[in-house]
Amino acid sequence: MDGIRFAFGTLTVLPARVTRWDRDAARAGMLCAPLAGLVVGVLAAATAGLLLLAGAGPLLAAVASVAVPAALTRGLHLDGLADTADGLGSAKPAEDALRIMKQSDIGPFGVLTLLFVLLAQVAAAYELYGEGWARGAVATVLAAAVSRLALTLACHRSVPAARPEGLGAMVAGTVPQPHALAATALVIALCGAAGALFDPYAAVLHALAAVAATAAAMVLLRHCVRRFGGVTGDVFGAVEETAATTALVALTLG
Repeated sequence: MDGIRFAFGTLTVLPARVTRWDRDAARAGMLCAPLAGLVVGVLAAATAGLLLLAGAGPLLAAVASVAVPAALTRGLHLDGLADTADGLGSAKPAEDALRIMKQSDIGPFGVLTLLFVLLAQVAAAYELYGEGWARGAVATVLAAAVSRLALTLACHRSVPAARPEGLGAMVAGTVPQPHALAATALVIALCGAAGALFDPYAAVLHALAAVAATAAAMVLLRHCVRRFGGVTGDVFGAVEETAATTALVALTLG
C-alpha cells in the first residue's frame, strides 16, 4: 500500500496521501507506476466515451484523451518534456544544461517539442477513435500504462541521478533488474491481451506498440544520462511523454 500511495501521490492528482518518503517506498511506488497510468488511462478513455455518447466527434474525443492525463498530472510530465528539450537543445555542458532545465520559464526548444508532441498525440488518437470508441479507448489506456512503465525502467539501478536532491534523486536507481523485467513482461503481455479483444493481428500490434514505446523511451533515457550525467524529474517526464506518443503513433501504423 505504501508503494501504491507513493505512485498515485507523486504521479497523479488523485487523492493519495504519501505516508512514507524513503527509498523502499520509492522502489515500490515506481513498480506501481503502470497501475497509476492504467487508472489515468481509464479515466481519459471514459471521458472521451462520454463525449462520443453526447454526440461529439472523434477529434474532440482525441483532445479529451490527451487533456485528461495532462490535467490528472498537473502537466508534470509535459513540463518535464519541455525542460528536457531546452536542456538538450542548449548544447551546453551538463551543469549549465541542468541549470537551464531548472528555470521556471520554457525556451523555444521546449515550446516546439510540446507543440509537435501534443499534435502527434491528438492526431494519432483521432485516427484511432475514428475506427470506433473501443479502438481509441484501448489505445488511450495502453499508452498511459506503457508510458508509466517507462518510468519504472528509468528507475533501474544502473541509472544514476543527475542531482543529489528532488524526486528524481529519490527514485533513481531504486528498481532492481528482475523487478524491472517482470514489470515489463507483465505490461507487454497485458497490452497484447487487450489487442486480442479485437483480433489476433491486433494482439500482436498492441504488444509491438508497447515494445516500440518502451524502446523509444530507453533511447531517450540513455541519451539524457550521457548528456546530463544521470536522470532528473524532468527527464522522467520526457521519457514518459516519449513512450506515450510512440505507443499511440505505432498503433495507427497498423
